[in-house]
Amino acid sequence: MGQLICSGATLMCTFGMAPSTLVAIPEGTPVLTGTPAATINDSVPLANIPPFGMCISVANPSVAAATAAALGVLVPMPCIPVVTAPWAPGSPFVLINEIPALDNTSQCVCAWGGIITVTSPGQVEVSV
Repeated sequence: MGQLICSGATLMCTFGMAPSTLVAIPEGTPVLTGTPAATINDSVPLANIPPFGMCISVANPSVAAATAAALGVLVPMPCIPVVTAPWAPGSPFVLINEIPALDNTSQCVCAWGGIITVTSPGQVEVSV
């Protein structure tokens, strides 16, 4: 079983130039180590998945246009994630409000070809 993910997890996109931080929506979700647990539906661009700095995918129209204007020299442009499907596969064992929990094996895909993965689960150890 994978490690469950919560708000504050570190994300990376294969075409992004910087990490990003997952924002799980806390409505009715359990709390893991003080932060809301994430589900596979926490995949909304900008609301759940902030930008990854600059984008280097030539499938991204702004990168393609800037690269064409620079006579073929790759020109990174600001990242605006375009995620059109939930995270997959999600936890096969843990459901949150009847939705699979997000775990560290889950990935989602940006429309510009980037694979978004979890690099750190966002859980911190709490001593009592």
